[in-house]
Amino acid sequence: MAQNKKLHFIVIDDSKLDCFIAEKIIKSTGKCESIKSFLQAREALEFVSKATVDAQSQTIILVDIQMPVMNGFEFVEAFEKLPKDISTHYTIYIITSSINENDLDRVHNYSSVKQFLNKPLTSNNLAILLNND
Repeated sequence: MAQNKKLHFIVIDDSKLDCFIAEKIIKSTGKCESIKSFLQAREALEFVSKATVDAQSQTIILVDIQMPVMNGFEFVEAFEKLPKDISTHYTIYIITSSINENDLDRVHNYSSVKQFLNKPLTSNNLAILLNND
């Protein structure tokens, strides 16, 4: 990623507080072009599938695993079925408070998931994420 390139972010979490915290931390990096939060993964998936994407843009998706209606794994499974001309503009990070070994192992089954992050999102783990992206 070019150092000065601003990124787009999507936060998917059923907790309004966790979305709020993530937005504040992301905005504080100075690398945020835009940020959109969703309390429902299905709404986020619909947004991603219909969004007009700039060929040069990259969007980082932070998705929680444990959510009602459509959980984070179901979101990723549906995301991976999207056309490549859409999905290549997104990088997914799972963010969760789960310490379940099965969840950690399951994350590795998805090619679109770059990394597993522990909740809550902190300035430090976001900085590492942005430097590695």
